[in-house]
Amino acid sequence: MISSVKADGAYDTRGCYAEVTAKKADAVIPPRCNAQLWEDGHARNSVVILTKHIGSNEWKECANCHQRSLAETAMYRYKQLMGDKLVSRGFNQQHTEAMIKV
Repeated sequence: MISSVKADGAYDTRGCYAEVTAKKADAVIPPRCNAQLWEDGHARNSVVILTKHIGSNEWKECANCHQRSLAETAMYRYKQLMGDKLVSRGFNQQHTEAMIKV
């Protein structure tokens, strides 16, 4: 079960929050620099208010956002070693190819 989703500011959208909420997980997504409050009671509002009070960098440190960058670095290294494209065209073949590369 997924307990939290960490993403960068590009995922600060209503659609992403809806998907994370549907999975019953917590969203750890920094709001954009010009972020406004959404409807009353939305989980994102507390993050927007907090980042305005303590600053974005301090919030990221408190929320352990560095874990997101560690995952991105791991994927970058994997792609450098294995290539970032699959040769196979069919889904089943792509799955097999990806499993072989791991």
